[in-house]
Amino acid sequence: MRKAHLSFSALALSAVLALSACGGASDDAASTDNSSATSSSASSSTVTVEDNFGTQEISTPPTKVAVTDNRSFEILDSWGVEPVAAPLQLVPSTLDSLKNNENVVDIGNHREPDLEALAAAEPELIINGQRFQQYYEDIKELNPDATLVELEPREGEPMIDELKRQTATLGEIFGKQAEADQLVSDFDAAVERVKKAYDPSKKVMALNVSGGEIGYIAPGEGRFYGPLFDELGLTPALTLENGSDNHEGDDISVEAIADSNPDWILVLDRDAAVSQGENQASAESVVKENAALQNVTAIKEDNVVLAPADTYTNENIITYTEVLNAYAEALEKA
Repeated sequence: MRKAHLSFSALALSAVLALSACGGASDDAASTDNSSATSSSASSSTVTVEDNFGTQEISTPPTKVAVTDNRSFEILDSWGVEPVAAPLQLVPSTLDSLKNNENVVDIGNHREPDLEALAAAEPELIINGQRFQQYYEDIKELNPDATLVELEPREGEPMIDELKRQTATLGEIFGKQAEADQLVSDFDAAVERVKKAYDPSKKVMALNVSGGEIGYIAPGEGRFYGPLFDELGLTPALTLENGSDNHEGDDISVEAIADSNPDWILVLDRDAAVSQGENQASAESVVKENAALQNVTAIKEDNVVLAPADTYTNENIITYTEVLNAYAEALEKA
């Protein structure tokens, strides 16, 4: 009888140990599952930003990103962001790593965009703007599950502030706050450098060379340089009542430019950014070698500042910083 009792006790003990082991395994599995969930939660989160259309909530870090905004290409490229889709025809040739990236779906250009190709790339986030502003609603409709962010400079707001807003917001979205802060800091330093070196008694004119022709960039309104007149306190050599932001500049005679006799000429070379003509004259030669301008102070004293060749398709905070530093350096040497 005693032997039978001991056997039963041993069996009972074995069962208890087995159950305990199972319970431990379950607890370990549950602990592992909870740990994985916590780790997953920690690795992905959301960030809330304000764009031109209100509050946008974005899952971070964003993975499948499409970019249609020219002002964002270089910034994001410098941060190592590879988009799933972009209008590669509009990407500056200076951004070779993006322009010739076979992994990026080309959605054409703003004149003939392939918005279906954009949707087929299934982006989770779309950075829209500039030449693609007009397609905002179409893009939104074709990509209902994507977050659409647009940070195009808003009308009536200082361009300087808008460039910094865009850069800072992109920094928040992509977890590149330190890099964005540095871009803004470099830009602010360039702005202050120009303000310190510029003499308001010196008259300034901005010109655009398009199709080998000289166009006038209106202070306040004109492409790229226009907003800088007020924000840097530049004195216009000439003002027009109906100035515009025409991509070719406003029509004006070289005689009118000569009569205004600017002390400084700022030049935007549209041709260099959009044309591949080998025999095409540079904007610098078009302006400096024009016979009607030879007696202009800016020409005689070589006070002509050229924006980088890719500026027309790369008008971001980095480009503005480069231009402002180039102008400040010229002012400091004059």
